[in-house]
Amino acid sequence: MTEGNFVDFVKITINSGNGGKGSVHLRREKFISKGGPDGGDGGRGGNVVFRANPDLWTLYPFKFQKFFRAGHGGDGSKNISSGKNGKDLYIDVPIGTIIKNSNTDKMIFEISEKNNQEIVLKGGIGGRGNTHFKSSTRQTPRYAQPGKKGIQMQITLELKLLADVGFVGFPNAGKSTLLSKITSAKPKIADYEFTTLKPNLGIVDLDNHHSFVVADIPGIIEGASDGKGLGHYFLRHIERNSVLLYLIPIDSKDLKVEFEILQKELVKFNPELIDKQFIVAFTKCDLLDQELFDEYFIDINKKFDHKINKVMISSFSKIGIRELKDLLWKKLNNTY
Repeated sequence: MTEGNFVDFVKITINSGNGGKGSVHLRREKFISKGGPDGGDGGRGGNVVFRANPDLWTLYPFKFQKFFRAGHGGDGSKNISSGKNGKDLYIDVPIGTIIKNSNTDKMIFEISEKNNQEIVLKGGIGGRGNTHFKSSTRQTPRYAQPGKKGIQMQITLELKLLADVGFVGFPNAGKSTLLSKITSAKPKIADYEFTTLKPNLGIVDLDNHHSFVVADIPGIIEGASDGKGLGHYFLRHIERNSVLLYLIPIDSKDLKVEFEILQKELVKFNPELIDKQFIVAFTKCDLLDQELFDEYFIDINKKFDHKINKVMISSFSKIGIRELKDLLWKKLNNTY
């Protein structure tokens, strides 16, 4: 998936259908000149229903269509015939989509599983025909109810990316390069901050016909949890990843401090992220000769908790890439 096709935040307008009008009709048949009322009810307006579509990964279709309307209910007719109900409008969205009222910013529903669907707007009720208004003192009522209007609402769709592994790191940590080496994804890669402005997805294929999905999340900066940099626009994607992969360049000033800042920003945004499984990968190790590589390996194991899974890698020379993929697979399957 290219960055330009990935859309994770849109505002659209939805409108449920109007209810049909009730019928004002008096029974007229041969030899019956003054029959009673027999006007039918109007049909219900169509509902607006959001449902999960596992085949969708982005909100890209909503980039071009911003207005959605359900069908109107049909009008009632003679012989107490009710109008046809309006056609419900089904709007397919990716799993992980949050539906909010744009005016109040209140969440209406979250599409979190493949069978989820929710009526977000109900159609207008059809009007009652004149048969309902007959009484002992009013034998031939000549009025009926109009149908109720449908409801219009502006809603916001936010997508929390559903991926097995999420890459976490400062800008220029090598996330996009790693994605391009272990998957067939082709993210934009350059030597300046915030090259990646949207998450990129890729599928990692293993030798035993297993695979898993990874996401290159735009780079974190200190203060991201308060909205600095790309802020909340990317942090929400991390919430849905099963495993986090922290990427720290081996030439960073202080590897331990950089890791702690990354963790702090995530936990500040959502304290539950402290319980996520994670691996720490030290990137750009092709910059080291064998002697320095061995020294860094010893130093890393001294500074970092021995319980933390760590691996030294280079996307350029493919150092540690095989080990990293196996380690991620084991983490995802709770076998490590």
